[in-house]
Amino acid sequence: MLRKTLIIAARELRGFFASLAALLFLGAFLAATLFVFFWVATFFSRNIADVRPLFDWMPILLIFLVSALTMRSWAEERRAGTIELLLTSPTGPGELVLGKFLGIMGLVLIALALTLPLPITVSFMGSLDWGPVIGGYIAAIVLACAYVAIGLWVSARTENQVVSLIVTAAIAGAFYLIGSSAITSLVDYRTGDWLRLLGAGSRFSSITRGVLDLRDLYYYASITLVFLALNRLSLEKLRWANNTPQSAHRRWYWLTLLFAANALAANLWLQEIPWARVDLTRGHLYTLSQATKNTLAQLREPLLIRGYFSSSTHPLLAPLVPQLRDLLAEYAVAGGDKVHVQFVDPQHHPKLAAEAGNRYGIRPTPFQVASKYRTSVVNSYFDILIAYGDQYQVLTFRNLINVKQRSESNIRVELKNPEYAITSAIRKDLLSYQAGGGLFDTLRRPVTFHGYFSAGSELPEALQQAQTALNQALTEIQKESGGKFRVSIQDPGANPALAAHLTHHYGFRPMVVSLLDQKPFWFYMTLGDGKQSETVPLPAALNEQSLKGAIEAAVKRFSPGFLKTLAVFSPNNGSAYQMLRRTLASTVRWQDTNLKNGRVPSDADMLMVLDPQGLDTRQVFAIDQFLMEGGTVMIASSPQDVSIQQSILGTATHSGLGKWLQGYGLSLSKGLVLDTQSGALPIPEQRNLGGIVLNEIHLVKYPYIVDLRGTDLNRDSPITRNLGEIYAPWTGAVTVSAKANAGRKVTDLLTSSSSSWLADSPTLMPDYMRYPHLGFPAGTKTGPRLLAVMLQGRFVSAFKGKPSPLDAPATP
Repeated sequence: MLRKTLIIAARELRGFFASLAALLFLGAFLAATLFVFFWVATFFSRNIADVRPLFDWMPILLIFLVSALTMRSWAEERRAGTIELLLTSPTGPGELVLGKFLGIMGLVLIALALTLPLPITVSFMGSLDWGPVIGGYIAAIVLACAYVAIGLWVSARTENQVVSLIVTAAIAGAFYLIGSSAITSLVDYRTGDWLRLLGAGSRFSSITRGVLDLRDLYYYASITLVFLALNRLSLEKLRWANNTPQSAHRRWYWLTLLFAANALAANLWLQEIPWARVDLTRGHLYTLSQATKNTLAQLREPLLIRGYFSSSTHPLLAPLVPQLRDLLAEYAVAGGDKVHVQFVDPQHHPKLAAEAGNRYGIRPTPFQVASKYRTSVVNSYFDILIAYGDQYQVLTFRNLINVKQRSESNIRVELKNPEYAITSAIRKDLLSYQAGGGLFDTLRRPVTFHGYFSAGSELPEALQQAQTALNQALTEIQKESGGKFRVSIQDPGANPALAAHLTHHYGFRPMVVSLLDQKPFWFYMTLGDGKQSETVPLPAALNEQSLKGAIEAAVKRFSPGFLKTLAVFSPNNGSAYQMLRRTLASTVRWQDTNLKNGRVPSDADMLMVLDPQGLDTRQVFAIDQFLMEGGTVMIASSPQDVSIQQSILGTATHSGLGKWLQGYGLSLSKGLVLDTQSGALPIPEQRNLGGIVLNEIHLVKYPYIVDLRGTDLNRDSPITRNLGEIYAPWTGAVTVSAKANAGRKVTDLLTSSSSSWLADSPTLMPDYMRYPHLGFPAGTKTGPRLLAVMLQGRFVSAFKGKPSPLDAPATP
């Protein structure tokens, strides 16, 4: 069968090239493609290194190409009277259909191959992401398969080639238009979603983003299979033309109908498999993080994400709009029927502009646009609205973009981390909307409090009183939980198997009061819901209110509707980190702490230590014990404290964490990292113009501002995956001991380029007179330096076997 099919396909191809038909069709297709790409889509004025316009117009171009190629396939055979010879030949109707199909598809593939010089040329002009290009060609091939199958069926139904061309173009055009915005904008959300599922154009756009979805690919396969089956049935009917109807004929009708129904119905079944997809884009731009998916899973009401983008905007913002459109499309896919995404241009819709301004405070922003001949101001929209229930957040261009100026003439505008900004806004809406509910309202599963306590007589007196207060707190929480809070109390001292389990899984061991009282006892608390387990730390005050607060803080870690608490240690209570505080305000609850009492706040989920200097033993002990309790600790430290006044000077610092970090196989360099791949520093310079002294600011390369991009950021880690570029000024290098961390997972997050080196000098002011290229002498020992690392695993306390610092008097 395969041999006969290939012979028919080769015959079809030879028939095209035997005349000028193939050259005319291919030439017209290529000319139309070039005209659309360079003239209609104005490639050079767009100033974007992509080939999106090529694939934006590809469905329409393929409609006319395929209609022209298929119009003669069967119609010419019928007109010339050769169809009877084919149907009575040893070659079966199925082989004839497949042969014709493959022959025409061969010509379509040649046509698509002729367009390959376009993306290749663009890749030399700029940084081209080949993922959407590959996706675009795959989409073009599967769409062409569907169009060819439609064209063959239509050609088999008529002897007139012109009729075949018109009907094929009409049917293919209907499939393309049915899911387009021109149609879906006329109906409601739900109807629009169904139309997009039926439309060939909307599916095509999904693939050209660089995301291969099994549902989209099968959609085209189902159309191809159904129309090929109808084509086969049409040929069978021609064979029956002069025969009386028989039961075999009816069986053909029923089999074809059954096959077509099952092929189309499988599309509905595949809609329940959203995970069968591959992101081909560089950096996996359209792979949403698990945190975003978890946030969308919490939605109980419809979420509206509406993008307000003007068609006429600043030329540096224009390339970012398609990226945001594609990203928001991923939110629609991940959120299902709970997430509705819209894109509007308020300047073309006065009612929407009035609503945006009056209800949401969204107004156009004036951008200055300069060309060779004139400077003008363009008022345009670049905003995203996230509305949930009666809550809404607005993201402006300031929330979405970064402006990076490498020199006076080299300005680059790029997206910050749009997924983080959008998801943070969704979470803020979600939390505000749910704020009226109780602690247990958003729990997905009941939680169980596990108390591992020794018998009352074996506990110290303070803990005996604490146990009484704890029982009262547990009783009160159970009454408020509505059956979602359970209590389990066990004595590990009387159950060796349980004690071994706690030691193995949690690192819990019997405690002693002091070196003078070695009587062991157990007093640990955890919460679990069957999938997640959290340790409940003992609060500083062991009264009912404090114990209840500690338990409720742990319950919030199981409730998606509550913010996590971030305890932050920093000099002067974070006065130098107000921007960071504002940035994190929508995602975490910031709580300052000085750790002087040797404890991290009991309701803290994470601890961030910023610029530690001269930490005492109690403060180090607080960090250590929080880590032992299963908390997450983030430390940002530098070997030098930098001051910028008349000059730039660095002073060696003592964090107080050096020995503690060394115990976990971590050490920080004494010098700072310099890199030829660096950011710019504004340097003042005076110029004398005819006796007039002008003060100017020039941006020059400054190797102490390390520029991290591309492979410098770990693309496999969710922490750095979606970050485009990071500047790390005056940073040290981290060394990780492989031996000390043999049992832990070590993840490198940030790494400088191979042209970086270390320098331990107090003078950080560049000297461009002596070193005109970098301002500093180039290093001799260059190589990549680790700047940020994450350790995961089990840790042993640095204070194990030592007296507790809490027993000593506190330092004033």
